[in-house]
Amino acid sequence: MKFNKKLENISTYEAGKPIELVVREFGIEPKDIVKLASNENPYGCSINVQHAVNEILPHMAMYPDDSMMKLKNGLIKRFDIAEENVIIGSGSDQIIEFLMHAKADENSKILINSVTFAMYEIYAKHVGAEIIRTSSQEHDLDEFYQLYKEQNPDIIFLCTPNNPTGDAIDTKEIMEFIARIDSETLVVVDGAYMEYAQFKDASKKVTPKELIERFENVIYLGTFSKAYGLGGMRVGYGISHADIIKELYKLRPPFNITTLSLEAASVALEDAEFVNECIALNFEEMKRYEEFAKEKKIDIIESYTNFVTLCFDGNRNSTEISDALLRRGMIVRNLSGYGMNAIRVTVGTKEQNDRFFELISELL
Repeated sequence: MKFNKKLENISTYEAGKPIELVVREFGIEPKDIVKLASNENPYGCSINVQHAVNEILPHMAMYPDDSMMKLKNGLIKRFDIAEENVIIGSGSDQIIEFLMHAKADENSKILINSVTFAMYEIYAKHVGAEIIRTSSQEHDLDEFYQLYKEQNPDIIFLCTPNNPTGDAIDTKEIMEFIARIDSETLVVVDGAYMEYAQFKDASKKVTPKELIERFENVIYLGTFSKAYGLGGMRVGYGISHADIIKELYKLRPPFNITTLSLEAASVALEDAEFVNECIALNFEEMKRYEEFAKEKKIDIIESYTNFVTLCFDGNRNSTEISDALLRRGMIVRNLSGYGMNAIRVTVGTKEQNDRFFELISELL
C-alpha cells in the first residue's frame, strides 16, 4: 500500500515510557516504579479540579460545549485579552499542528533551535517544509536573526523555557528580536513552562497581551499539562491576533477538547494558590539536584522549568545510565536522540528525588 511520501522521513515521536510498559518489560511492581521522564506535576492537580470532574461524570453521554466559553472566559480574565484572541487545543501540540498547516507548505522554511521540542520538526515535515536549525544549544537570538536574514523562514519557533534543556530567554531580548522580524514571518513563542520561569525570574516572564499588542505576527502558546497538573487531560491554548486565530479555527475539528478536560482546565485556572505551592516546592527540590551535580562533577543546565538536564562527560554514557535506571524502576529521559550525552529528569517529590539520587549514585 502506498502512503504519502512526506511520511518517509518522519521519525515517530517517542514519549516518556509509561509505568505500565516498565511493569510488563521488567516485571517490577508499579509501587516500585518512579516516573521522572515526562515533566508531569508530581503533586498532581488541585483537589478542586478532582471534585469538579467527579461532579460532571454523569454527563459524559453529551458532547462538550464546543464554544469552550467557560475556559475561554478564564483565559480572557487571566491574560486580559478578548475572546477573538484565543484558541483551545488538545494540548499546545495541536495548535502547533494548526499553525504549520495554516502557514507552511513544501516551499516553506521553519527556523528552530538546534535542541528543542521535537514536534516542531515533525509537524513541519507533515507539510514538506524545510527545517533550519541553529548551531547553538541554547537560544542565541543573534544567530537566529542571522539565519532569518539568510533563509527567510515562514515560521520561527522560540521555546522559552526550552524543552528539553530548561534554559530561558530574557523577555527584553525576545521583544527586541521580534521587532526586527518582518510582519509576514510568524513568530511562535512557546511558553509551556512559563509559569515556572516567571516564578523564578521576572526577567524571563513573557506576557501574551504585551506580545500581541506590540506585534501582529506572533502567537503565544501555553498548556495545562505542566504546572496545572493536567497532562492526562490534554489542554493547551494559543493567544494571538484575531486574524491569525480566525485562520487556525478553519483547521480545528469540532469537539477537539473533552468535557472533562474543559472542566478540569477551567477549575485549575482558578486555583492559583495550588499552582504556586507546587512551583515553590519544585524549586526547593531543584536545589538538591544542583548540589548533587556539583558533588558528582556533572554539568547541569540552569533550569527555569520543572526538570533538570544533567550532561555527562566522555567517561559516562547517557544511554547506559538511563537504561540502567530503567531496569531499576526509575524512568528518566535519555537525550542522546537530541545529540546530547545527557538525561532529562523531572523534579519529583522529595521521596521520588531521594530514590533517584540513591540509584544514580550507585551507578556512578
